[in-house]
Formats: sequence, structure tokens, C-alpha cells
Amino acid sequence: MIVMDGSMGNELLARRSDLVTGLWSAQYLIDAPELVKEIHLDYINAGADLIITNTYSTIPSYLSKQKAEDKMPELIHLAGKLAREAVKDSKKKVIVAGSLPPLEESYRPDLVIDKEEAVPIYETLIRELTPYVDIFIFETMSSIKEMQHVIQALDNLDNEKPVWIAWSLKEDKKNQLRSGESIKEAFNASASIKPEAYLFNCTDPYAITEGLKELKKLTQKPIGGYPNVFNVPDGWTLDNDVQVSVIDLSVEKFLEFAEEWRNLGATIIGGCCGIGPKFIKAVADKK
Repeated sequence: MIVMDGSMGNELLARRSDLVTGLWSAQYLIDAPELVKEIHLDYINAGADLIITNTYSTIPSYLSKQKAEDKMPELIHLAGKLAREAVKDSKKKVIVAGSLPPLEESYRPDLVIDKEEAVPIYETLIRELTPYVDIFIFETMSSIKEMQHVIQALDNLDNEKPVWIAWSLKEDKKNQLRSGESIKEAFNASASIKPEAYLFNCTDPYAITEGLKELKKLTQKPIGGYPNVFNVPDGWTLDNDVQVSVIDLSVEKFLEFAEEWRNLGATIIGGCCGIGPKFIKAVADKK
């Protein structure tokens, strides 16, 4: 079993709330890079076998809020370097995964930008991360269109690193991406890239449970999930007034989900928004 890390953004905010801006977690690469590395190390010391680069918001849609688009390559490069340094400092065998995130708002397939704009951005992420990462992970993919933009960028650059895909699901437990496309449709659309693992993330744990039941019918490759601690209503963005619905997810309840997922065949488990080191330690201790 592979234990993933948990939330980066929430941990950064909890430790230095004075630094939060429209750049979200990218702001900490500018003002407190040592804190990013510290959090990577905390997850490794908690038992994580895999950490994800802090590149979720090192993209134009976030950086433009502070007129910092020109910093994108530099910040991506730094995020990869910090993750690799944390692994080296830990003296443990830990996988570094390069995060390839949505390029507009998470959970919003209606806001996915066109291929001509998206592919060059993903190419920059891939080029800057390649020296530091062991694998790439498409995170919080809300539609087939969004996923295909990443696939195109990887193809353009002749990527040779392993690829994992993590889809974000509607939280109605009907096994659909947030676009309304089925898990099976998304799975079939990903075939050309030959993913080495399939996951669900940035989704409540109940929806992940149902999704894993469907996913295990489709593949013999590793499957898994890393959930949020909240549900996301339609129309939510990071900056608007639409409120998420927080789930009462204790460490004990998280362990119950992890055990259920393992029984469903999951071999990769971690956390997304709101899941901190204590959750990851609890899962790692049960390996």
C-alpha cells in the first residue's frame, strides 16, 4: 500500500494565516518556502510514501491576481526543488509526484479553458517539474476535456515518467465526474496515456467509496483516493460567497473509510483539503 500526503494549502494557512492572498499556496513559495519544505517533511515523518509538489496554484489564473504571471516557471521550479530536498533530508524512500492541476477553478468543468491556452501552461509545469519528480499526477480533473489537455501536453513533450490520474466526482454518489461524464467514459478516454494508477480526489469520502466500486470493475492497475473534508456545491469558486458543507470527519472516521477502500481493492490512500499529518500518520500506522 502507498500512503500519500495530505493537504498542503490548509496546512500552510493554519501555520501562517498572515500570508494568505489570492495566490493561495503559491504565495508561500514567495514568502515562506522553508514552511513548504517543513510541511513536506511533516508528512514524510508521519509515514507518507508519496508527497505532491506545491504547484496547485502556480498557474496563471492564480498568479494573475497579484500580477505575478511572470513568476510561474520560477515558482514551479522551486516547488519541485523543495519537495526533492525534503525527501533527501528525510533519508527515506519517498515518491515525489508533480501536481498538474485544473487551470481555472477546481470543480468547475464549465470554466475549463480551451486547448490552445491550456496545453502551453501544462507544458511549462511539466518542463519545470521533470528534473525533480518521479511521477506526474493529474489532480482534481473534473471533465474529460480537462484531462485531455494534460495528456496532449505530456505527449508533446514525450514524457517518459509514470502518470497517475485523479478525478473529482460529483458528490451525489452516482459515479460521475463533475462534468456529468461517467467514470467509465473518463477511464476509456485516458487509455492513450497508459496511466499507472487511477484515483479520486478533492471529493467527499462517501462519493469516493462509490467511485471505487465502479473503478475496480474497469482495471487491475492500482486504485485509490484522497478525499476532502467538505462537499462542494455547484457554482463554488475560491473567491465567491458560495459556502462548502463541512463533513464531520474525525481521524477515526477517516480510518474507517480507509479500511473500506482497502477492502474494495484500493492500494493508494491519502488526503486532500482539510486532511493533515495526524490523519496520514493514522493511516500509515495501519499499513
